[in-house]
Amino acid sequence: MKKPKSTYPLVFLSVTIFTLFLAIFVHAVTEVRGYYFGQRSLFITISISMLVFFLFVLIARYLILLWFSFMQQLEYLRQQEDTGYRPLVSVLVPAYNEDRVLEPALKSLLAQDYPYYEVIVIDDGSLDQTFLVAQKFVGDYGNARIRALRQPNRGKAAALNMGISVAKGELVLCMDADSNLVPGAISSMVQHFSDRTVAAVAGNVKVRNRKNLWTKLQALEYIEGLNMVRQAQSFFRSVNIIPGPIGMFRRDILLRVGGYESDTFAEDADLTLKLVSFGYGIRYEPRAISMTEAPEELLDLIKQRYRWTRGILQSMKKRPEVLLQPWKGVTTFFILWYMMFETVLWPAMNIFANVFLIGMNLAYGMVGLLVFWFLQLTILDVVAAIHCIAVEEEELSLAPYAIIYRIVFILIIDVCKVLATVEEVLGFKMTWGKLTRIGTGS
Repeated sequence: MKKPKSTYPLVFLSVTIFTLFLAIFVHAVTEVRGYYFGQRSLFITISISMLVFFLFVLIARYLILLWFSFMQQLEYLRQQEDTGYRPLVSVLVPAYNEDRVLEPALKSLLAQDYPYYEVIVIDDGSLDQTFLVAQKFVGDYGNARIRALRQPNRGKAAALNMGISVAKGELVLCMDADSNLVPGAISSMVQHFSDRTVAAVAGNVKVRNRKNLWTKLQALEYIEGLNMVRQAQSFFRSVNIIPGPIGMFRRDILLRVGGYESDTFAEDADLTLKLVSFGYGIRYEPRAISMTEAPEELLDLIKQRYRWTRGILQSMKKRPEVLLQPWKGVTTFFILWYMMFETVLWPAMNIFANVFLIGMNLAYGMVGLLVFWFLQLTILDVVAAIHCIAVEEEELSLAPYAIIYRIVFILIIDVCKVLATVEEVLGFKMTWGKLTRIGTGS
């Protein structure tokens, strides 16, 4: 099984670009000082101080994630290829109205090279032909066996728990019905479980339908904003979210912690936090790639991120004591506060920064400060994008999208996060809001 190549050349390029960033940052600080000391308004003074502080925090975040992501990559390159550990694996595929995408998902599972595994499709009361599609694949395929089960519509968590209860494998791989696994995905994840301290492994999610601006920006986001974070967290065996499109678990540990719960809109984040709070180790496997279908329209993207944000906040609200009492779980404490920063604090600050800087530019002509702010963030994103593209051997054509990634895409997502946070705090009701599948194939 092929391992990632060395990333030294593009890392060098990233360092070069970051050096340029430092030069711009020095000029920006000089610009800020001029405005800072020239203003007598307490509001402007406090606002600029907050912006400088959050910019330092953001720079520190990028440096820490890039460094530990690179360290994890070096560790990964030194790892032994095959441990010889090959237990039975049960693959669970919960499905609700997925008849357009289920067939390629099952075909991708039948293309796996693992010697012992079963596939269990759980139809969660679909109203379309999902169950009939699953039944066409029921049977034995040598190294694999496919089963199809059906239950009244009770939600994804209940469907997964049903699959866990009937699974025969020592390990359980959970995947979404709109996702296709690359050959070798199961084998690469299993190797981590030869270490008995590992309870779960997060896979590498990539966007399959890179058709337009929104899906290409999401492709970059998955590589830079999500997988880079998991790569860095894996260095500490503390990945904070095992993604729905691909995650593998020890079945006995899932049963021990009570499986999935249905009281949030992010059952994956909730289960991951539960495992972390029990002290279990969680790793990331970059070769276990799941190609998933991303929203192609802006409105669908907003609905998806709204649900993700509400679900993550609900998962965090279930553990309020850990946020203020680190002695109850140091790892969980840091993970929750990182999630708080990413979900609530930074989005709110990013929106404030945009409104404040544009307002100051209109009122006082602070065009230099506005340009420096966006230029710094853009360069940081370009550095991170090049690093992640190199590590994942991805399409270099995605790198230019980093130029509008922060200014356009992230700002839209941050507005969505802030509105979702307000509604969650106020207790507004919401529904699952399932996306309509396009069915882009493999």
